[in-house]
Amino acid sequence: MAAQHGGGDTRTHGHPAPDEHHGTRNKVARSILDHGPSTAAELAQRLELTQAAVRRHLDALVSEGVVEPREKRVYGSRGRGRPARAFALTDYGRSAFDQAYDQLAVDAMRWIAQAAGGGEKGRAAVAAFARARVAAQAERYRAELERAAPGERARVLAEALSRDGYAATARGAPASSGEQLCQHHCPVAHAAEQFPQLCEAETEVFSRLLGTHVQRLATIAHGDGVCTTFIPGAASGAAPGTPKTSKTTAATASASTAGRNPA
Repeated sequence: MAAQHGGGDTRTHGHPAPDEHHGTRNKVARSILDHGPSTAAELAQRLELTQAAVRRHLDALVSEGVVEPREKRVYGSRGRGRPARAFALTDYGRSAFDQAYDQLAVDAMRWIAQAAGGGEKGRAAVAAFARARVAAQAERYRAELERAAPGERARVLAEALSRDGYAATARGAPASSGEQLCQHHCPVAHAAEQFPQLCEAETEVFSRLLGTHVQRLATIAHGDGVCTTFIPGAASGAAPGTPKTSKTTAATASASTAGRNPA
């Protein structure tokens, strides 16, 4: 249902423009994301709109599958009248916000590449940004991996990644003495599809954290169902952050194929 005019919207010749409808509707959905299931009255107060305007935007969001109505939970005795309906984001609605942030990442990296002069300089600038990003992420994991026994480091890394939304697991690799680190979700898959430097930097950081070379076998960004990284069984007598010198070249070579299927 297309939203009609309502109090609190900016108007053009008496009716809000389509972009203004869209912007206000996004604010309604964003408020629900930030504050949890909300009634029309709560949203109206929060966004300084009339309840009639909010209801029209909610009707549109429900028809698009972005939000769904629920009976608002009441604690204590319930007064007379029909209980207020609260509106919550659906899984589809949440994914729409993830895509919006992903697009922001793409736009930012495209700007970095252009600002550096494009071409090889632009790719190098994006790679430097990607390394800085994952290096900061890795610092949060380092202490946990340093405390873990060598044979437990892949599992500990998977648990740390899962807390950051990667739904990661570690398991024995088929027909080998190594392990596979599997990431079943990638919050930046759309960005990594266009900028494989993100996958390459992540692979390099895994190598440093685990103290051995690793090989990226598959990525969601390339169209695979899971991001899969092979960790050799000899992993790791080295401490996290200090891969053996003889394996540094191998780590770099493996990282260079990140984001692509192996030949």
